[in-house]
Amino acid sequence: MAVSNNVTSVLNLIALLCSIPIIASGIWLASKPDNECIHWLRWPIVFLGAAVLLVSLAGFIGAYKNKQGLLAVYLVFMALLIVILLVLLVLAFVVTRNSGAYSVTGRGFVEYRLAGYSEWLRDHVTDSGSWARIRVCLAESESCPKLNQEYITADQLFAAGGNLSPIQSGCCKPPTICGYQYINPTTWISPSNMLGDQDCILWNNDQTQLCYNCDSCKAGLLGNLRHEWRKVNVILIIAVIVLIFVYLIACSAFRNAQTEDIFRRYKQGWA
Repeated sequence: MAVSNNVTSVLNLIALLCSIPIIASGIWLASKPDNECIHWLRWPIVFLGAAVLLVSLAGFIGAYKNKQGLLAVYLVFMALLIVILLVLLVLAFVVTRNSGAYSVTGRGFVEYRLAGYSEWLRDHVTDSGSWARIRVCLAESESCPKLNQEYITADQLFAAGGNLSPIQSGCCKPPTICGYQYINPTTWISPSNMLGDQDCILWNNDQTQLCYNCDSCKAGLLGNLRHEWRKVNVILIIAVIVLIFVYLIACSAFRNAQTEDIFRRYKQGWA
């Protein structure tokens, strides 16, 4: 019994340590400007990581104190958390599989089309009801004002490459196809192709308007979310693999402990 409990204690300590990168990745996601504007996406990873930590701690105490009931509760809730994490991983991979990014001739950065992203993301993030609140939040962020501090000339902006975030590319300037002339990163005049894209008409030099009503801005937000969640997915995959491995061994150790306990009682009764 002691050997099985010691093994389970060590395994739960490993599971507890796995919760740390999950919580850290959730906090990193929540700190991003785009996630600050989408409240329902901010904290689920943090909550799941905290749940893994608490359940692992309960399992550790149950094994250390030989509380079989607490260990059984740990096994049930850890199985549930692993299933939830797997569902979250599958959903994240499905909705972030497609990208609306496309290259622009003569530009180091890329631009974004809303149609390139999954329908689920478009429906849950960029519908008219949600976007009215999100666009106000984006307009109050520092994403676009930073461009005026970092880039002075048109050549500097056009060569920005990956330094230009999807939100900055989609929300802070008009689409390149419109043919607007550069004044500064957030001020453009005299479009030569107003019919090139419906966003060409929506562009406004008012710093509270810019392209926040444009489809390119909505696509840029989804591009940001896709980039961030694909990074977090890597951490979640590693954590889930370790948790599954730990859980399977913990189940075996718990079963062995139960068998040992039954055998011990049988010997005591026989004696």
